[in-house]
Amino acid sequence: MSDVPAAVKPSVLFVCVHNAGRSQMAAAWLRHLAGERIEVRSAGSAPADHLNPAVVAAMAEAGIDITAQAPQVLTADAVRACDVVITMGCGDACPVFPGKRYLDWALDDPAGQGVEAVRPIRDEIERRVRALIDEL
Repeated sequence: MSDVPAAVKPSVLFVCVHNAGRSQMAAAWLRHLAGERIEVRSAGSAPADHLNPAVVAAMAEAGIDITAQAPQVLTADAVRACDVVITMGCGDACPVFPGKRYLDWALDDPAGQGVEAVRPIRDEIERRVRALIDEL
C-alpha cells in the first residue's frame, strides 16, 4: 500500500429555488463532463414535485438523460459537505458557512418555458460548468 493520500475530490452543490431546472442542468453537465473527478449535488430551497419537462427534453437533446433525477430539499448539511456552492436565483435562502466558496450564476429561470427558451439557458450552463471544471 502507498503512503500517499488519495487526492481529495472537490465537491460542488448547485442550488436554485425549485431544483427542477437550472441546478439540475448544471449538476447533469458537471457529472457528464467531469465524471467521477468531482462530487456533484443539487438542491432547492423550495423543491418542486418533479423536474421541468422542458429541461428534461433540452438535456436529452444534448445527449444527457436526467429522467431519474428528482428535486431535493436544501439542507445545511448539504452546504456544509461541499467545497463550492453555486446559487441560481435562491437569494438568501442558502445558508452560508465560513471556508466555502460561493458563486451566484445569474441565469434565466426556465420555469414555465418551452424547450426553445430552455436551450440557451442549457448552453450557458454548459459553458459555465466547463469553466468551473478548469478552475477546480
